[in-house]
Amino acid sequence: MKRSSAVDVQHRSQLALYLSLPILSWAFYDFANTIFSSNINTIFFPFYMDEVLGTNEVMQQVASTFISYANAIASFFLVIFSPLFGVWIDNTGYKKRFIVWFASISIFFTFMMGVFANLQTSTNYSGVPLSLFLVVASFVIAKFFFNSSLVFYDSMMGDLGTKEEMPLISGYGVAIGYLGTILGLLVYLYVGNSDFHRAFIPTAILYLIFSLPLFFINKDTPIPTSQRKPIKFLDGYKEIVQTFKDMKQYKAIFTFMIAYFFLNDAIATTIAMMAVYATTIVGFTSGQFIVLYLVSTVSTIIGSLAFGYITKAIGAKRAITVVALLMIVALAFAVFATEQWMFWLAGSMFGISLGSMWVTSRTYIIELSPDEKRGQFFGLFAFSGKVSSIIGPAVYGTVTLWMKDYGTLASRVALSTLIVMTVIGLLVHLKVNGSKVGDDIC
Repeated sequence: MKRSSAVDVQHRSQLALYLSLPILSWAFYDFANTIFSSNINTIFFPFYMDEVLGTNEVMQQVASTFISYANAIASFFLVIFSPLFGVWIDNTGYKKRFIVWFASISIFFTFMMGVFANLQTSTNYSGVPLSLFLVVASFVIAKFFFNSSLVFYDSMMGDLGTKEEMPLISGYGVAIGYLGTILGLLVYLYVGNSDFHRAFIPTAILYLIFSLPLFFINKDTPIPTSQRKPIKFLDGYKEIVQTFKDMKQYKAIFTFMIAYFFLNDAIATTIAMMAVYATTIVGFTSGQFIVLYLVSTVSTIIGSLAFGYITKAIGAKRAITVVALLMIVALAFAVFATEQWMFWLAGSMFGISLGSMWVTSRTYIIELSPDEKRGQFFGLFAFSGKVSSIIGPAVYGTVTLWMKDYGTLASRVALSTLIVMTVIGLLVHLKVNGSKVGDDIC
């Protein structure tokens, strides 16, 4: 496929790169979707669920179960459909077009979360208001389409610059995205310490506003209709099966994929549950958690930058080991936190490990993969992350449901399962033998 004209500039400066309209508008979509991710997924949806359901310690665990299962369901549908998305990209060349549709649907249902939360009805099921069911259903749909748009967003990056420019473009998008987190949190000034559903509609509006540059500026380079093949739903899964067959020749990569599955399991679940855990278990107010989240975001930025240098100095495998150990310590502090300072420390350490895992794991995949199969293995890498995003929240929610009568102990036990996942991931990671393609495991 022929790349866009933005790639034709071979020697542009970093400033010219960052001010290029296609790249700037692409980065602003990271800004936009990060507002959704932080405001809805991490903060205000969990706060709302706890506000509506968490009337006592038992119901707080039920709220945690609702949040966990909602995240797991959204991730489940993403796993089902994401292989088809890859086929669509390869067969049509359309990326921006799908982002527009999927982001618009996500924005609409984020808006509807606010509408349904304000719905005044006496109808309820098993003591749960109809409005809450509609909010949860809207959240699942909004998150599914949010995550789906990211598949096309990530693939669009390759059309924006040369191979040498990819690290700069990728890092630029991440940096702009972190700024989105900070702007999104300003919604808290409007919401305050109660009525958290009031954050849903402003978040949808911000999500839309900062998506518009990509909607109107970026262009697709579609594959001619005559060159397209009929798309079958199972085609994407056939590619995954073929990738697994190829893995027999690349045991080191396959072993690391298993390790990453468990490590990402802990990361995805912690992101989804940290707000409700901090407020209901450790005793943070919503305002205190907002500040904690900001500190964690800064820690993530610092970790991402620092581990770029650390990885270069000691190698990706050792760097991942360090990050995994840091995650275990952070989660242990969170599980046993009886004072707020312990959770502040846990949040800061986890923030560092969150950004660092992303930096080190991608670098390690590049080290382990042959050039001609790098895209194929990155596809499996992403698929592994999506599957683990189902398992972690599902396990967490099941533990809180089974142990709801034990009050806050249920959440502590549920969080401790993430330590087990991280330890398993670390042990499997240590089995990866060397950094050369085709290495066997120990």
